Amino acid sequence: MSKSTYPLPSRGTPLAPRRKAILVGASSGIGAALAHKLTRQGYTVALLARRADLLQALADEINHQHNEQRARIYVHDVLDHQAVPTLLNRILTDLGGLDLVIYNAGVNLPPEKGSTNVETDCQMAAVNYQGALAWLNPVATLFESLGAGQIVGISSVAGDRGRAGNPGYTSSKAALSCYLEALRNRLSSAGVHVLTVKPGFVDTEMLKAAKRAFWVIPPEKAAGDIYKAIQRRKQTIYTSARWGLVMLILRHIPSFVFRRLKFLA
Repeated sequence: MSKSTYPLPSRGTPLAPRRKAILVGASSGIGAALAHKLTRQGYTVALLARRADLLQALADEINHQHNEQRARIYVHDVLDHQAVPTLLNRILTDLGGLDLVIYNAGVNLPPEKGSTNVETDCQMAAVNYQGALAWLNPVATLFESLGAGQIVGISSVAGDRGRAGNPGYTSSKAALSCYLEALRNRLSSAGVHVLTVKPGFVDTEMLKAAKRAFWVIPPEKAAGDIYKAIQRRKQTIYTSARWGLVMLILRHIPSFVFRRLKFLA
């Protein structure tokens, strides 16, 4: 947990209580932009990531801007699935409740052309999908029992079709999208909101793995779109929105045609 000389934020009022969020994968990119967005909107946020130095710098910046401790840090590797229950309980105690959980952790490790790598594919599956299971399964159970709460998973447009260039990445994101849909179908009747976010190209470290990039947006734009979708309780969004139409078309292209579109590999 971060050490801070800033006062703790007020808990709000009975009519406007202070909201609390967990952000997994918060140290940079979309995660850092979401941390700023949420705290500006009045949330107290638990920031989780592997890189302690980046987390601390982010929390210090946020807390300095608000002159109170709105951000706490918890160094965590999402590959350590066994650590999640204990850490989740610790954060619940520290925050005094929970309204929103965002799973943003992700990695893209493209293979060399014409090759496969079991180790990197398994790592992508562990971070992009299995880490989400480890965090969102217990959160789903908690929110279902409370009859409230919001869950957000950051997937990708890459998960909408099986692309030849990086099967490990596209399949891990497809699995995450399917899992989030299943959670939504299970939890909607209990009053729990589940949002699937499918970004296109965002100006983050992961952009380095792209063979070609276009319609690149800053992480702040993605964070703004995500926050609007949280407020409006959307089910699935693309960011930027134009990807929704593009992927609608691509999803309906027959496989025997899609596999010949080399520019989409």
